[in-house]
Amino acid sequence: MIKRTSLNLDLDLVAQARDVLETRTTTETIHRALGEVVRREELRKLAEWRPELTPEKLERMRQPRFPSFEWPS
Repeated sequence: MIKRTSLNLDLDLVAQARDVLETRTTTETIHRALGEVVRREELRKLAEWRPELTPEKLERMRQPRFPSFEWPS
C-alpha cells in the first residue's frame, strides 16, 4: 500500500542519506532507509537466535531422511 503524505524533513539529512544510499529522489531515499532499518532488525534477531541443539538432535538431523533411497548410477 502506498499513501501520499506531507512530511517535515531535514533536507540536509535527506541529502546525506541520499549520498550514502546512492539514491536519486527523496522518496527512494526514505524507502531505502526504512528498508535498511527493517533489514538490520531482522539480522539482529537472527544473530540472537539460539536453537536448542543437543548432540542427539544434531545426530538425528545428520541421518538420511530416506534411508532406503539409492541414487541411480
